[in-house]
Amino acid sequence: IHQLEVFVQDQKLLLINKEIMKSLYNIALLLFFSSISLVAQDHPAYQIFNKKGKSTNYGKMMKAMADADVILYGEQHNDAVNHWLQLQVTKSLHTKYSIVLGAEMFESDDQVIMDEYLNDVITESHFTTEGKMWKNYKTDYKPLLDYAKKNDLHFVATNIPRRYASLVNKKGLAGLDDLTEEAKAWIAPLPIEVDLTLPGYKWMIDTMGQHAAGDPANIARSQASKDATMAHFILKNMQSGKKFIHYHGSFHSNNYEGIYYYLLKGNPSLKIVTIANVNQASLDKIGEDNLGKADFTIVTPKDGAKSY
Repeated sequence: IHQLEVFVQDQKLLLINKEIMKSLYNIALLLFFSSISLVAQDHPAYQIFNKKGKSTNYGKMMKAMADADVILYGEQHNDAVNHWLQLQVTKSLHTKYSIVLGAEMFESDDQVIMDEYLNDVITESHFTTEGKMWKNYKTDYKPLLDYAKKNDLHFVATNIPRRYASLVNKKGLAGLDDLTEEAKAWIAPLPIEVDLTLPGYKWMIDTMGQHAAGDPANIARSQASKDATMAHFILKNMQSGKKFIHYHGSFHSNNYEGIYYYLLKGNPSLKIVTIANVNQASLDKIGEDNLGKADFTIVTPKDGAKSY
């Protein structure tokens, strides 16, 4: 009986020790994750600001898209953090809504091979070889295309073929008149009207037009041919009950110009939410020069990860 009592006592002590060790382990985990949280707060990877320059968060940004027909997501092309966020925004939207995707990075005359790839008619190798892929396709845009493929989402190649944008840069918009009817199907309907007094286009003429071989304004007209064409293919591929999310360089929708301007020109009743991406040395507050560029501006560190 004495030995049995000793055994029972030993088992009780063993259980108590196990509970103590378990508690210590849980405390250690809590301290570890708390330290990670503190580090993340000290060095955030991004910060979101609203149109008025007030700090906001991801949830509020997503909530603001509830009534949007189109989300214009502007990016810095080499910003790795922003590209990760693009995918997260896309996934978050898709959990609540039916969506259509589109991007500047794919030219309209590549739509056929894009559809063939997404529908498993051709291999990815054929798609990337025959399409006009950007150099950061694999790191930055392939994840979006993979998500569309996995979830059977329509993905639209919206941009004007670069040879035609180059033609405008050399000959002006009149150069597009000489294209065949088949070629004109890959651009916005002619004539493309351009308001060269818009601040974005005016800035291009003033800062880059001086290096143009011909008419300095052609550089802005070339940009407008891209904006108008992207807007055209967004409007053409919108589907009832589905939100259209479009990825492009921030300049194409900053300050509610560019694609935004042409979308409303085509359909004034559209509800559009714009997102811009900028790099700053500090994420504490948004710089005056970045204030009001979009409904939401995602600020990422200047020294953050870059894909090229």
